[in-house]
Amino acid sequence: MRNKTSLSVLKIANYRYFLSTRLFLTLALQMQAVIIGWQVYKITNDPFSLGLVGLAEAIPAISIALYAGHMADIHNKKTILLISLAFILLSTFGLYFSFAGPLLGKVQLLSIYSFICLSGLARGFYAPASFATISQLVPREFLSYAGTINSTVWQFGAVIGPAIGGFAFAYAGIHFSFGLILVLALIAFISLSQIKIVFEKKIETKEKISERLKEGLQFVFNNKIILSAISLDLFSVLFGGATALLPVFADQILHTGAEGLGILRSAPSIGAVITMSYLSFRKNLSEPGKTLIKAVGAFGICMLVFGLSQNFYLSFIALFLSGAFDSISVVVRSNILQLQTPDEMRGRVSAVNTIFIGSSNEIGAFESGLAAKLLGTANSVIFGALMTLGIVGFTQTKATALKKLSFEEN
Repeated sequence: MRNKTSLSVLKIANYRYFLSTRLFLTLALQMQAVIIGWQVYKITNDPFSLGLVGLAEAIPAISIALYAGHMADIHNKKTILLISLAFILLSTFGLYFSFAGPLLGKVQLLSIYSFICLSGLARGFYAPASFATISQLVPREFLSYAGTINSTVWQFGAVIGPAIGGFAFAYAGIHFSFGLILVLALIAFISLSQIKIVFEKKIETKEKISERLKEGLQFVFNNKIILSAISLDLFSVLFGGATALLPVFADQILHTGAEGLGILRSAPSIGAVITMSYLSFRKNLSEPGKTLIKAVGAFGICMLVFGLSQNFYLSFIALFLSGAFDSISVVVRSNILQLQTPDEMRGRVSAVNTIFIGSSNEIGAFESGLAAKLLGTANSVIFGALMTLGIVGFTQTKATALKKLSFEEN
């Protein structure tokens, strides 16, 4: 029974510590993202600056991703995670100083972007190691359930984090907000330190690092199902997302302030966590490939409605539904990667996924900021939604292997 299997995963102590780390780190980073977006926009009054925030994080993450995946495949994953999280904490301290300290003008912005770069570098190492760790914590027959629950916990944190960040900043100020962020990140660090992983040192080989990185890329590009799934998600996130522009929508179009920004930022994740919670305790999707294509198409329609809306409640509903449909694609893609990737390549494959998906959020933020500067805020979202729908149509025509995909019941 699916219920029994899903609950069995939660009985594994190491996996519970892993989920705790995932939750508290997500809360901290989501709170921080809301404050960064609001403060940078208030400092510059330029939507393009919000795009630069995403770019500042994406460039180091993409640059280091393949090497980080290689490291995750041959070194102690827990050590990599702890060091990465320590640098994320350092970045948070630096951002607090940048916002609340004496820095002003271009020097302040340079400091902000520099610490965002540091966070991006740390998260570039963290992501592949985290993905590769799951298979060491749970039996293989539980991987699809563990992946779904892991995504659900992330979305749950993404629901609460922005709302807490928006309200804490609006009513308690920047000092309290960053203090809370640091406390949450420290709890994540402590939870991570409790995970017990037996590290088996890899046998030394004469294979060059470049050859190992190439092997990971070739595996992804030769697997038509994985390639189709992550490509579809890549372009939908790249063009269809509007998260980076929410401070502009909250300030100039919907007139809601920081509190409204926190609610809008949470809306997609509320829809996602409800949907993922449902998916966690039901049987596997019978036609996951076709479901993925339909879900991304529905996501594009939701973003089109959001771009056209000038009503806060309609905008909230559109974002809520976009998160619900996007969560389906996240679950399908996560399960594809977990079930079709060999253990010895999980770090490198996850690194490729980070380049395609993880950093596409930040690159998408840059695209959103640039498009907003050229087309206007609302028009840029409408343009992105139409691009997403066009990509869905192309995938529907070309991705035969993805459409035939089915998951076997465990």
